[in-house]
Amino acid sequence: MSKKLFVGSLPYSVNGNELEDLFAQYGKVDSAIVISDRVTGRSKGFGFVEMSDNNEANAAMQALNGRDMNGRQIVVSEAKERSDRGEDRGDRRRW
Repeated sequence: MSKKLFVGSLPYSVNGNELEDLFAQYGKVDSAIVISDRVTGRSKGFGFVEMSDNNEANAAMQALNGRDMNGRQIVVSEAKERSDRGEDRGDRRRW
């Protein structure tokens, strides 16, 4: 079973390929994505990396958490399941 990692505090210039290259030093990366704003298309400063081997994912997490990347100290942790966002925002839906 694969392990999904959250990567935060990314420099806004980092793209998915650079994120994949960073984690590939520790094992096979199944996917790497930097989340971008829907309107502007600019990075939101975080992303997700999925690795199929748990040992490799743990090694990457330990080695990269707190590492400096272009002047920013990145945060790497195990991704948590996302809750239903509708409940978090209350009933502020726009029609």
